[in-house]
Amino acid sequence: MNLDRSIDFLLDRASPVIRYRLHKHILKDLTPTSEQNLLQQIYATPHFQLLQNYVKPNGYIGIGMHSWDKFKRTPLEDGESAARLLSYYAIPTEHPIVANFVNALRDDTILQAEFSYYKPEVARFENRFRGLNNGTGVMVLVYTMQAMLGHGDDTPVQPFQDTALQAFRSVLPLSSLSDITRQRTGSRARYAYPYIDENEYFPCSYHLTALSYSSKWRSAANLQLMADAINHIDTVMRDDNRLHVKLGSRYYVPLWALCRPFRAFDTTTVDGVMYRRVLSELAMLGAGRRVEVLNRSADAVQESLKADGILRLGKTTAYQKRRLIESLTWPTAYGDGGLEPDYRQPDALNVELTFWAVEFLHLIEQAA
Repeated sequence: MNLDRSIDFLLDRASPVIRYRLHKHILKDLTPTSEQNLLQQIYATPHFQLLQNYVKPNGYIGIGMHSWDKFKRTPLEDGESAARLLSYYAIPTEHPIVANFVNALRDDTILQAEFSYYKPEVARFENRFRGLNNGTGVMVLVYTMQAMLGHGDDTPVQPFQDTALQAFRSVLPLSSLSDITRQRTGSRARYAYPYIDENEYFPCSYHLTALSYSSKWRSAANLQLMADAINHIDTVMRDDNRLHVKLGSRYYVPLWALCRPFRAFDTTTVDGVMYRRVLSELAMLGAGRRVEVLNRSADAVQESLKADGILRLGKTTAYQKRRLIESLTWPTAYGDGGLEPDYRQPDALNVELTFWAVEFLHLIEQAA
């Protein structure tokens, strides 16, 4: 599909972050001078300026990771949100803020101190290596954020790729989620979700993200494995599935277990969690149209761009649109990762959606 009209629209209206990512990763036409000019504009954006206030002398950024709201001045004062912003803004890996943050994420002494701000977080850190197979432990976050920052293929992180691949492989024999779950017993069992044990393999959104932002795992066999696993999830999982993980005597919600079908793109669907972002990450894997939900989504995106090259929301309520904008405003785990600085501007949401569409189709075409 010819995306010239979409690209012209973005070059005319988009923020420095989108123009930088468009030139660097899609058009691939940046000169050293233009790259530095765009980076300087990104460094001057409000969110990047705010993030610098949360950088600590030890290199860590914010408080904990996926941390408690009551301790944060803004949603950005959090290790995961900080890593997501740096990744979404495509800040170079050699930038001191990125390099020092990655070093801090690999220093157990620093991590221990950063997870000591609240008693429940101390216990969470002490159990950080538990639940790697299903997305329950802190190290799932720590490894995934390093991958998002461009270090997923480094020696300290690379073994997590094998864990993530095994998690996806584990769904292939399943006919339903109930094949591996147990039901809690006792007086409160009727209020409890089915559960799996802490060492059981099952894929979560962070397994997907870690693979999407790394490459050493990629082989013809592994790409086919991922396509088969994702298609199988779509086939056998149900929209009403719920899942807990049992660690010791307690039950935890994993980090977005992939226990429901993926949602294909539709202009009338608005969702702040695991929607456009997960479609992008599925496309980033490189399996392309072998993944059925990507095949359907790519066709829907192309149809939506056909009129004038701009992707717009379909018929949605004011509440749905507000919810979407709220999810884009901060780079948290609960949103799609907004790149525009101010969604009150007339074209900001259309710019955001159109860039997503262009990048998504580009990733699908690259895989082909």
